[in-house]
Amino acid sequence: AMTPDAVFPVLHGPFGEDGTMQWLLDTLGWPYVGSGVLGSSVGMDKAISKNLAIHARLPVLSYVVLPDSKDLGLARDLKLPVFVKPARLGSSVGVYKVKKAAGLAGAVRKAFRFDTTVIVEEGIEAREIEVAVLGAPFAARPSVVGEIRPNAEFYSYEAKYLDPDGAQLIVPAKLPKDQTDQVQRMALEAFYAHGLHGLARVDLLMDKKTGRMWFNEVNTLPGFTAVSMYPKLWAATGLPFPRLVGKLLDLALVRAQAQARLRITRD
Repeated sequence: AMTPDAVFPVLHGPFGEDGTMQWLLDTLGWPYVGSGVLGSSVGMDKAISKNLAIHARLPVLSYVVLPDSKDLGLARDLKLPVFVKPARLGSSVGVYKVKKAAGLAGAVRKAFRFDTTVIVEEGIEAREIEVAVLGAPFAARPSVVGEIRPNAEFYSYEAKYLDPDGAQLIVPAKLPKDQTDQVQRMALEAFYAHGLHGLARVDLLMDKKTGRMWFNEVNTLPGFTAVSMYPKLWAATGLPFPRLVGKLLDLALVRAQAQARLRITRD
């Protein structure tokens, strides 16, 4: 059987970016682009990710984790509007915005169709800010900063994939230098805190009223189409698509060589 030089797992969601495919590739001993099992798993789980972000002293909006749809009481101290999200699903699937307390139970019930754990987090009037990160752990670099302006109420699954006018991608985002620096620093801190490798897109929220930045989530296998934010951000930083792919494959091979040298038994 042929062994590939390296695999680029451009897969999303469960079994693609949650560590499952990464485990399979590790088992086969095939080099691959992106984070390993651990980084992929924790990046996918919004509840665990928030814990890691808080531990890294990144600002995170108030939230609660619901283990069951009957535990609504846990969310009663959150300020409306809130977002209800399955903990381990990407692409805004099963995400609901709730503006009135009466709508919470229904949204939570719907979110539980997608996962066994659901997160409820406070929503703010925010600009959606994104940074691409590239590199090995502790030697990664951030791209220029981008902004997504959804034409809908928030960047839903439909706005992302089905509606050609669902959102404007603004690259680079119009931010003062000190805020740009802050966002890039937060992106690197998030990348390291989650134990990521190779690539990630870090999503932040900027409060429209106060200008405060909040960590939202990491995406360990961001979209890689011609219109995707990750390649666009690097192109604007001076790294065109073919060179970006080359760099990611190089990183995959260097990591595989480093792993191959390791011993797992004592001398």
